[in-house]
Amino acid sequence: MIRVGIVGYGTIGKRIADAIALQDDMKVVGVVKMTPDYEAKIAVSRGLPIYTTPDKWDKFRKAGVEVSGDVSDLVKISDVVIDASPEDVGRENKEKYYQDKPAVFQGGEEADVAEVSFNALANYEEAVGKKYVRVVSCNTTGITRVLTALMHNGVGVRKVRVFLVRRGADPREHKKGPINDVVPNPATVPSHHGPDVRTILKDIDIVTMAVAAPVTIMHMHMMYIETDGGYRREFIEEALARTPRIFLAEVGSGFQSLAQIIEYARDLGRARGDFQEVAVFRDSITVNGNELYLMYGVHQESIVVPENVDVVRAMFSLAPKWSSIEKTDRTLKLITAGKRYG
Repeated sequence: MIRVGIVGYGTIGKRIADAIALQDDMKVVGVVKMTPDYEAKIAVSRGLPIYTTPDKWDKFRKAGVEVSGDVSDLVKISDVVIDASPEDVGRENKEKYYQDKPAVFQGGEEADVAEVSFNALANYEEAVGKKYVRVVSCNTTGITRVLTALMHNGVGVRKVRVFLVRRGADPREHKKGPINDVVPNPATVPSHHGPDVRTILKDIDIVTMAVAAPVTIMHMHMMYIETDGGYRREFIEEALARTPRIFLAEVGSGFQSLAQIIEYARDLGRARGDFQEVAVFRDSITVNGNELYLMYGVHQESIVVPENVDVVRAMFSLAPKWSSIEKTDRTLKLITAGKRYG
């Protein structure tokens, strides 16, 4: 049983904690919070010990939140730390706390914080035995899953161009994001997503461009791929449909927007309305000679959660790739009917 400490119990950290609680080969031994807010109290209600820096102990106790110790105390009792801190804080934590401890970082950190960037479908084996691994961002995860699904099923990819419409903020971020605007994110080309994909799919020719729009629910990606030949549309559909963590949404079934994807997740009974799969709009899949076009949604709050479970198994050699992916998907109740694991 691998003991996991989670540093950061916000949007991503609390979801990772819930996912690990469903596994039989790892467990959460504590979480780090810097504010004694409602999330800290929820963590306590779920039996998770709270750790924070000593200068905040009195503040937590006054708020009625029991503190189990300092951040370094949690690190000591953990076999691995999953750092879900805000952007750039993970690197600081590595230097301060993780010099002698395996650690997982999130996509907000630069790639050189770790030995390898990680996506379970694409490069699970590269994380085996590594001390420091970075799970790539939500957008990079979405792009990498789609490309890996195609390439693993025999589609030759010559070049990729992706246009991202990013949510302006997460639903909880009440002080962030455009209100009545569409903002280049950034105005320069490429955006950081293409280079980030190449930390995993190292030889791929990819360029990305992004804007931020006044929505909170999901990102939308519009992808153009130049393939090495004329593949039938049905072949592309089958390659995507048979790949874990990809869901084909049909307009005829009521999926006409990203909002309906989230509503579907709620109807499925998903915690917080999360949708960890890449939601590819089947109707968007278009083949024109050696050109392939498609659109898909990425739920930024939850898509990286399965990867954070799989990366622990990879680092500690708990299971081979497809066994881990299948186990994670089953415990998280992802849409697996007809999928091929292996």
